[in-house]
Amino acid sequence: MTTVPYLQSAQRTIEMERDAVAGLLTRLDANFERACALMLACKGRIVVTGMGKPGHIGNKIAATLASTGTPAMFVHPAEASHGDLGMITRDDVVLAISNSGNTAEIVTLLPLFKRLRVPLISLSGNAESALAKAADVNLDVSVGEEACPLNLAPTSSTTAALVMGDALAVALLEARGFTAEDFAFSHPGGALGRKLLLKVEDIMRTGDAVPKVFAEAPLSRALLEMSAKGLAMTAIVDRNDVLLGIFTDGDLRRGIDAGIDIHKALIGDVMNTKSKTVSQHILAAEALNMMDDFKIVALLVTDANNHPIGALHLRDLTRAGLA
Repeated sequence: MTTVPYLQSAQRTIEMERDAVAGLLTRLDANFERACALMLACKGRIVVTGMGKPGHIGNKIAATLASTGTPAMFVHPAEASHGDLGMITRDDVVLAISNSGNTAEIVTLLPLFKRLRVPLISLSGNAESALAKAADVNLDVSVGEEACPLNLAPTSSTTAALVMGDALAVALLEARGFTAEDFAFSHPGGALGRKLLLKVEDIMRTGDAVPKVFAEAPLSRALLEMSAKGLAMTAIVDRNDVLLGIFTDGDLRRGIDAGIDIHKALIGDVMNTKSKTVSQHILAAEALNMMDDFKIVALLVTDANNHPIGALHLRDLTRAGLA
């Protein structure tokens, strides 16, 4: 066996694929704009198809389109010839990927696309191919050579197709005015979805889980409430359940340093009247930012009448995947 220059091979591959992508810039023209217009006007879905390695790229392009506001799906061209063509409707737009443009499984479908009268966009490296000529719009994704030293395995060509697909998806995203919130609705299970969708009311503690005592209660009673509810703090309210203040573990330590008698003091006399509160309707991520800013681990949640209706601890945010 000979010694393989791994690093040199990797550098050559990356450089070749970089050059292939850079070459796309010189070929962006009115055809790209026409392709975007067709996709933006689509009343159905963008149906992406491709065989072999381009098919894997097509799967990813379809997923990117779908997650950025453009309904899309992938249909395998071989399966399309055996029934899956029924997935395609006249409201759809087909995006077909083939470097040679003469992939048999895709060429077989071209007359059927015409019969369905669906707009056809091709990503091809051969402008004279059957696919490119049949397409309403052909986007040139040709490359000088594959990064594979045998010039056989799809490498540079699939990278170019992937990047062109991303360019289409992002152009459509911007045309639709797609926002981070829209993205989050497509990704409710991901970290971004949790940050952008989860509100305080979704995770706050409510009812008997909210620690609170009356202002005239002894400090010792407040300490028992703090211990029972496990939030290291308690709300202090009047007889109308209006929030008057808060008392925390930190307030207790400072009070002991100041010499208060925890057996005789009333909680109303030692409470902190500058309590930090949040609305149940704000994003949980905003509550987390507030905790970070003020170096605290718990917050009271109040309504419009300053009634404590909930409590939020850093542990709750951690369990929700935000902290």
